[in-house]
Amino acid sequence: MKKGSIITIELEKFADRGKSLARMDGYVVFVAGAVPGDTVKARVFKKRKKFAEAALLEVVTHSPLRTEAKCAYFLTCGGCKWQHVNYDSQLEAKTQSVKDAFEHHGGFESVQVEGTIGAEETYYYRNKMEFSFSAGRWLTPDEIASGEEFDTSFALGLHVPGNYAKVLDLNECHLQSELSMNIVNAVRELALENEWKPWDTRRHVGYLRHLVIREAAKMPELMINLVTNYVDEERMAQFATFLKDRFPEVTTFVNTINSGVAQTAFGEESHVIFGSGVIHDKIGDCTFEIASNAFFQTNTKQAQTLYEVAAKFADLKPEDLVYDLYCGAGTISCFIAPHVKHVVGVELIKEAVQNARKNAKANGIENVSFITGDMMKLFNAAFIKKHGRPDVLIVDPPRAGLHPKVVEQIKELAPDRFVYVSCNPMTQARDLALMADIYDVDIVQPVDLFPHTHHIESVARLKKK
Repeated sequence: MKKGSIITIELEKFADRGKSLARMDGYVVFVAGAVPGDTVKARVFKKRKKFAEAALLEVVTHSPLRTEAKCAYFLTCGGCKWQHVNYDSQLEAKTQSVKDAFEHHGGFESVQVEGTIGAEETYYYRNKMEFSFSAGRWLTPDEIASGEEFDTSFALGLHVPGNYAKVLDLNECHLQSELSMNIVNAVRELALENEWKPWDTRRHVGYLRHLVIREAAKMPELMINLVTNYVDEERMAQFATFLKDRFPEVTTFVNTINSGVAQTAFGEESHVIFGSGVIHDKIGDCTFEIASNAFFQTNTKQAQTLYEVAAKFADLKPEDLVYDLYCGAGTISCFIAPHVKHVVGVELIKEAVQNARKNAKANGIENVSFITGDMMKLFNAAFIKKHGRPDVLIVDPPRAGLHPKVVEQIKELAPDRFVYVSCNPMTQARDLALMADIYDVDIVQPVDLFPHTHHIESVARLKKK
């Protein structure tokens, strides 16, 4: 097998990052867009000592797991890599990926992993989408094959995987609502008509950078956050009039200024053009305020399912003191507070803690305390002496997992009830393996917050030895 060669292979199983795996005489080949059970023709584009990667050319025999992808940009856009896999099979694959993580990354021989809890809505489930403007438009294979001339100096859509400079000019996307996509297409028209220049990532010039749409799932509120390179009051007034005339559903409009080089929707200042500058959404009985730069679970309905699992695993009691580490904007803390005596939430990001305190106050929740600080430095004997020894520990760290010093402190603290919520089962399994002398993994429950992607949330209940 050489780079550039065309091969015919049968796919055996799902692999990392939405790809599927085949073997040729024991040699591993990964193919994106293929499904276990498919026989495909593919072109090898990467050759390594232990594996190769190949691009799908043709499906010779269709797998029973395969279904028709909904989006015209499937396989070119990196947003939904599993649209071609029927949803039940996606859930089975995600359950298996969690089992594999605990076996291969944690070294656990037998862990009870429950079947993944699926989402009722597998499309249009995101409450936030971040679209990019770009002076470098990426053409799809179909667009190139059409022979039509395209203006590649303007795009509004999503980045091509692995290419920070190129953006697909999307006319459809099925992750957020139809209203969201109507806004995207109308904003594109407005920008082109008025010759507002998109950001050029190579030359660092241009006006328009990002269009962020935040749409509450359970409240009639919608935020537009237009990220620009500089302040232009005249253009903002025009854009505000455009939104009010065309999209009365928009309840607030924010202009974020990012004059830096980094291609990010965060900036050095934000201006509320109309409305309150925030939207609100509900998880359980709690209402949360969401600012333009605030973190909030992108799938509101499945976030509630996730928190319900965590609360059930914690076996909460009215007299409990709970530590909620990496608490973010306090969503889990507020969700469980009515069921316990007190919750202490800890979070590194100052703005998130301010948001958490505001959320607790708005919901009339008084039995919570939110602390700002680096877990590695803050979470120590002095902290426990001040705030009390917890009956329950809940952690929900970022993808990188727990710092080894935090792991050691948890082992020293050793609460009877410990629940680990994770968006990365591999680092979750790694961390829990480091605690295997103190805790057994009692049960793991995957929850799907991201249909049609390989991402999965995993909740583990630990049993003290």
